[in-house]
Amino acid sequence: MYRTPVFIICSPRPLVGKTLIARLLTEFLLLKHGTVAAFDINLKEPSLLDFLPGVTETADVIDTFGKMQLMDRLIVNDGVGKVIDLGFHAFDEFFKMTGEIGFMKEAARRGVSPIILFVADTDRVSARAFPMLQQQIPPNALITIDNEHIVRGELPPAMGKGRVLRIAALPVFLKTYIDRLTFSFTGYLRNEKDSSTELHQWIRANYTSFRELELNLLLQGS
Repeated sequence: MYRTPVFIICSPRPLVGKTLIARLLTEFLLLKHGTVAAFDINLKEPSLLDFLPGVTETADVIDTFGKMQLMDRLIVNDGVGKVIDLGFHAFDEFFKMTGEIGFMKEAARRGVSPIILFVADTDRVSARAFPMLQQQIPPNALITIDNEHIVRGELPPAMGKGRVLRIAALPVFLKTYIDRLTFSFTGYLRNEKDSSTELHQWIRANYTSFRELELNLLLQGS
C-alpha cells in the first residue's frame, strides 16, 4: 500500500537554505507525480509561497486552530506528497505539538510517512535542537541536510552519524540566479539544452537524491 510522504524541512536557525531545499523538493514532486501540497510556515520574505504560489498555502502553528488545521491536512493518506517549509521561529512550537499529540505514531497508523529534513549548522542552537529531534523521530525518518553553503567542512559528529543528504554549494552568481522569484528548477532542466552546465548537473543531482529518498519510503512501506 502506498504511503503518503510528508517532508518537513526545518532548522532552528534562519538563513540556512531551508526554503531553497523546500523549493527543490516541491518542484521535484510536482514533476514526478503531477501534484504536491506545500505549506509555508515563515515570517520573513521571500518564502516558499512567493516562489511557488500555485501549490503552496500558508499555515500557522501559533494558535490551536492553526495547529489543528495543519494536522488535519498532514494526517491524510491521500497519495499527495506534502512539503512543509518550517520557519525557524516555529521550530520549537511545531515539534512540541507533534510530540504531545504523538504525530509520528498516528501518521504511521494512517499510512502517512513523515520525513524530517534537518538543515545542519555548527551553532549551539542547532546542537541543542538535533538531540531533541532524535528523541522524538525514528532514525529512518530523520535526515540531516548537509548544505555545503552553510557547513563548510565536516558535519558536527552527532549530525553525521545518521542519514545524510548533501546539497552542494553553488557559485555566488548562480545562487543569485536561482534566487529570482520567477526561476523554476524544472523549467531550467526543460529549457537548457546543454546538460553539462553546472546548474543543470546540480539540479539533476538533487532530484536524483530525492528520487532515492522516495524509493526508500516505498521499500519501508512494502
